[in-house]
Amino acid sequence: MNTGTLDNSSPTHATSTGRGRPPRVRIQRRPVHGVLLLDKPLGLSSNDALQKAKWLLRAEKAGHTGTLDPMATGLLPLCFGAATKFSQVSLDADKTYEADVRLGVTTDTGDAEGQVLKVSAVEITADQVEDVVARFIGEIEQMPPMYSALKKDGKPLYEYARQGIEVERSARRVQIHDLQFEWNKDQPEHLRLMVRCSKGTYIRTLAEDIGQALGCGASLAGLRRVASGPLSVNAAVSLEALAAMDEDQRLNGLLPADALLQSWPSVELEAAEAARFLTGLRRRVSTPDCAAVRVYGPATSANAHRLPLLGSAHIRAGELIPDRLLSPQEVQAQS
Repeated sequence: MNTGTLDNSSPTHATSTGRGRPPRVRIQRRPVHGVLLLDKPLGLSSNDALQKAKWLLRAEKAGHTGTLDPMATGLLPLCFGAATKFSQVSLDADKTYEADVRLGVTTDTGDAEGQVLKVSAVEITADQVEDVVARFIGEIEQMPPMYSALKKDGKPLYEYARQGIEVERSARRVQIHDLQFEWNKDQPEHLRLMVRCSKGTYIRTLAEDIGQALGCGASLAGLRRVASGPLSVNAAVSLEALAAMDEDQRLNGLLPADALLQSWPSVELEAAEAARFLTGLRRRVSTPDCAAVRVYGPATSANAHRLPLLGSAHIRAGELIPDRLLSPQEVQAQS
């Protein structure tokens, strides 16, 4: 997709790039606040998808909440402006995936993009599949794959792998909350998994480990993320649909920053207390201890139907203790 032609409505100006070259189109950035649920397409990195969406919104500040490999599609929550302060919440959230696993084929990367290492006959039964899949529900250990962004001595593992170097890694404990499967004896090489898991779970590794336990080997043929915490891909928009919108439609499609915090209890402060809270002062509240709450100020005349988010906090011994605060400009932008 050529990002230089996606948005004809955005204010731009041309800058000369030298003799014989067309002028470079430069867009005018602006403060944008909120969360965009993007349905990432196949073949695009998470950062490339972020940059395209950032360009379309002309946003000054943006970040994504958990990388999806180029071969994966699905939900990629993008945070803009004030929402970037809470991106870690989505990073830490449980994820839900739909995975297509190719039994009988192992590759050097654990997925369809790698070189085939071995092809084996798939001679299994439905009972065997059910028994093996059940072993992977709950807390399990995974060895991070060499083709991953995990770093060793400041260098991603995939860089070592591309040089043919295998480095020592430690197994990591992850949680598989729910694991369902579809398998048909008429297509024994095709296994479909529906996985709800903790952050840091490698679905490629899960596919490989299940294949190994079945005795035929396996690799990941396709992957789609359908949920991140309470956020669903059903509410996501594609880059093509985003590009077809006008500016107002794009902005109206953003969720507020507190969409990432909806599972947390809320605390509402009166105007004077809200002003003090925004300076970083602790406030007295008659609320039980809580590890994480979202904090709101009073509604404004400009937006009487929505309380403005002030930030996040925790409560200990009757004190509301600020964690992440919005700036006065970010609070005002919600009016």
